[in-house]
Amino acid sequence: METKQFVTCVGLITSNGSYGHNVMACEWTHQISYDPFLIAVCIRSHKATFINIKETNVFGVNLAASDQNWIASIAGNESGKTVNKIKVLEELGVAFYPAGSIDVLMVKGAAMTAECRLVKLVDIGDHPLLIGEATTVSDYQKEPIIYHRGKYFKVGEQMKKPDRQTLAHFDDVIKKYKRGSV
Repeated sequence: METKQFVTCVGLITSNGSYGHNVMACEWTHQISYDPFLIAVCIRSHKATFINIKETNVFGVNLAASDQNWIASIAGNESGKTVNKIKVLEELGVAFYPAGSIDVLMVKGAAMTAECRLVKLVDIGDHPLLIGEATTVSDYQKEPIIYHRGKYFKVGEQMKKPDRQTLAHFDDVIKKYKRGSV
């Protein structure tokens, strides 16, 4: 069973370990808690990035900015086991910088970066879940890439929320169906 209806961002996940410094594009990158600030990534266990993270218990999350779709294409279509993607991207003009608290490189120009320490690994499905606690977060106020059906998009037109009158009507209907104290 599969669907392509989900809309996601693209994390450029950086790591270091037996495969050296590496970057991969990770469609399944999600913030899952504010306090503590937790980020989950889902990565197949045979990937170089997964192996690096499992060895070191640290990783970088760099949300690809809307002008970095080409970086995500390279980072997502090549294997860190056979290609030094950092060197490829550097030669093509991408700048990396050392993280402040962990031994990974971060992507300059990303929409957001987070230095993470692995706090939990859940071996579930075909993409194990790695949960990292962000020790450092930098929000650069750039628009992130949106990924849907194998294509990249920019953030589009904002949709308005319901007006006050409509929300008041919703509240009236909700009150009719309130359950007793829970």
